Amino acid sequence: MADEKRVSAMPHNLVLEDRRLLTVSGVSDVDSFDEETVVVFTDLGELTIRGTNLHINRLSVEVGELTVEGNIAALIYSDEAPKSGGFFSRVFR
Repeated sequence: MADEKRVSAMPHNLVLEDRRLLTVSGVSDVDSFDEETVVVFTDLGELTIRGTNLHINRLSVEVGELTVEGNIAALIYSDEAPKSGGFFSRVFR
């Protein structure tokens, strides 16, 4: 059944404090990042974090946790399945 609900392997949570500190759990990979955009893969889809002066403070893919600091303006989900290999596999096609 194509419309079955997805079951995630890791719990997925977002905690945003004062639009300056974001903690994300359930992260499986980081696709790309710069000072204005951070793109991560979760079991529930691709998550794009937009803002200014963004910095990744902590990343643990083994545990699935990410902490981003900066002026966070938007959190955007895409239902795309994670692409294998991440950023570099797309660059070197």
